[in-house]
Amino acid sequence: MDAICVFCGSNPGRDPAYLQQAEALGKLLAGQGVTVVYGGAGVGTMGVLARAALEAGGTVVGVIPDHLVEVELAPDELTELHRVETMHERKTLMAELSDGFIALPGGLGTLEEFAEIATWSQLGLHTKPTGLLNSGGFYDSLLTFLDHAVDEQFLRQPHRDLVLADADPERLLEAMRAWTAQPVPKWFDTSHLSSAEAADRT
Repeated sequence: MDAICVFCGSNPGRDPAYLQQAEALGKLLAGQGVTVVYGGAGVGTMGVLARAALEAGGTVVGVIPDHLVEVELAPDELTELHRVETMHERKTLMAELSDGFIALPGGLGTLEEFAEIATWSQLGLHTKPTGLLNSGGFYDSLLTFLDHAVDEQFLRQPHRDLVLADADPERLLEAMRAWTAQPVPKWFDTSHLSSAEAADRT
């Protein structure tokens, strides 16, 4: 993986460990020669990630919508800063520039970005690894939800397995590098349909 997109927050979070993990990931990626692609902000875990990677001699590429440049204090020192018009353009460009995706602890925006990229993987729109940096068990409830979705037959186990998770940045990167895409057709439970309706969908 030459470039990894990191989804993270514009806030630092309550626990100082969140900033520490963002810093550790930035340094780790820079030390391994991996380009950091992120949302282009200078605040919160986003800013800590970017500064840590830059200070470690890494390459950092930011992608930010014009309306957030002032709000999120886009840094001047980034290797590259792409300014786009919309949030959709931001996510699309970050995906195009990256070979894998990691979500740090964050709020709705982070969750939405990660859920969308994981869904694209489920649909076969990309074959890049997706991982959660589960700092302090932050994503335990989300992982439990995904397991519950499997139990309730809204999600297939192979699709659940698309979401890697680890509390240690180095172990998470190792798991992402070892991961290979497996072709899994989208699954639809047609047991609730009539025989004719089910036949139309096969």
